[in-house]
This record gives sequence, structure tokens and C-alpha cells, in this order.
Amino acid sequence: MNTQLWHGSIARNTAITLSLVAGVVSSTVMLQAPVLAQDASFPDTQDYWGQPFIAALAERDIVTGYLDNTYRPEQTVNRDEFAAILQKAFSQPSERQISSGSAYTDIPEGYWAASAIESAYEMGFMKGYPEGDFRPNQPVTKVEALASLAQNLNLSPVRSEAAPAAPAALSQQPAPQRRAKRPLMFPLAMTTLMQPLVKPPVRSAPVANSAASAQSASSSAQQSIPIDLSNYYQDAAQIPQYAVGSVAETTAANIVVNYPDPQILNPTQPATRGEIAALIHQALVYQGKMIPLPSDEAATRYVVGR
Repeated sequence: MNTQLWHGSIARNTAITLSLVAGVVSSTVMLQAPVLAQDASFPDTQDYWGQPFIAALAERDIVTGYLDNTYRPEQTVNRDEFAAILQKAFSQPSERQISSGSAYTDIPEGYWAASAIESAYEMGFMKGYPEGDFRPNQPVTKVEALASLAQNLNLSPVRSEAAPAAPAALSQQPAPQRRAKRPLMFPLAMTTLMQPLVKPPVRSAPVANSAASAQSASSSAQQSIPIDLSNYYQDAAQIPQYAVGSVAETTAANIVVNYPDPQILNPTQPATRGEIAALIHQALVYQGKMIPLPSDEAATRYVVGR
């Protein structure tokens, strides 16, 4: 057998294999995270409703496009990408520190967003799950994004006057009926002996503490702004209870942006890259770190409360 031919065949096969591997790796990286595009004006956002928000953030390198120079505004945002955007957008002081290694079991060393996830955790924007994982590839819902922004941007305190109503399927369920218990009968003398056991002592709180608590509650109520979310959103009843306060605060701060109908929040739907850009833009406007869009800009009609 010709030795040169054999070696040449191996070299060609090796080159082809390496080329295929490089292509797979390149595609995988591209799918994992956006990379800096050559131009901040993306062809797929020219007629997009959120183009002004995206363009403003792209100029500051807060959001980026893909190698094909597209932004893909309708693509959903995963938790790792959201952490990367938060890291670029905000410079909040750290609330907590990660001692060593990764804070989460599913974020391996060298993961593309490891630094951003660590930063988002330390700044207080994001945290993991009780099981110790972060779930980086899980989509971020709109209400999760709003709650993340509200908890660390020092928004004005707001209280919701009317909490979202329970779903009809739950509210119409009959209350479970308990079987009546027969009263226990004891001789009169025995009830006298049992009196210290069945009658717990009554403890009265100190008057000074009660007055201080009432004063604190009154002060808190005066400082907070009342807001009824049902006046802003037709689907207010779908807002999870844990996020009612966050939605109220971000609404009062003009951070919420809803397209195509400002009164439809879609709180539990995965947020898109276009929606996240709009929310981040408005949060930076609230902080005074970005100029608001001109009032005659069409995109401003989707900013709730403006």
C-alpha cells in the first residue's frame, strides 16, 4: 500500500472531522448566547414595535445581536441570558457574596454565563431554587422579570388596594364540610380541676409597644402609594400573589411595557427579547441613567401609565 496515499487520506479525514466539530461548536455557542453583531441596527427590528428600546440598549452594548446581524426580538429569554443583560445594564452594590466556586449545582465551571449569573445573584436581582440549581435554560416570564427589577431598584413603595381575585374554578369550589364532633361530657367536679388546662392565660401586650406598632403601620401606609392593578390590567387576576407588589411598584414607575395592548400584561407568559429590552430600558430611565423616548415616538404608547 502506498504510504503517502494512506497518510494523505488520514490527513484529509482529520481535517474534515475537525471542520465538522468546529461547525458544531460554533453553532452551539451561537444558540447559547447572542454575540456582538457587526452593526447595532438589526434588519429584523426595523418595523418592530420595540425597535427604539432595542436600539437604545444596543448602542450601550447592553443587548447584542447574533452573527448573522439579527436580533430575533420574538425569541424568548432564558434565565442565563437575562442574567447577562442585568450584568451589563446595572451596577448595583453587592448584597451578598459567593464564597468560592459556583453557587449552583447546574452551572459548571467555564459556563458562558457563569460570571453574569454570579453577578445577578450578588446584586440581589436573581437567585436559585431550593434544590440548589439555577435552571439557566428555563425561560423567564414577564412577571419574574418585573419582580427581579422591583426588588433591587429602590422603587417607590406601593401597596395594592385590591389583590387579584382567585380564579373562578377555585373560588366557586364548595368549602369542605367537616363532620360535627360530639361534645365531650365531664362531671362538674372534673371540669373544675381541668379549668387551668382548658383556659390559657391571657397576655396583654405592653401599651408602649402597641402604640409604636400602630405608629409604624400608620407611617408605612402614609408613605406607600395605593394602586388598584385591575384599573391597569384586564388580566390582573392572573398575576401570582407573590408578585402583586412588584407589579404595582413597576407599574407606578412606568417600567411595564405591554404590546400590543397596554392593558394586557400576560404575566406568566415567557418574555421575549423585545419585551425584556423594553423593560430594561424603562428601568434605566427610572434610574435616570437613560433618556426617555420622545413623547411622539410610537413605542411610548405601550408604556403603562405614561
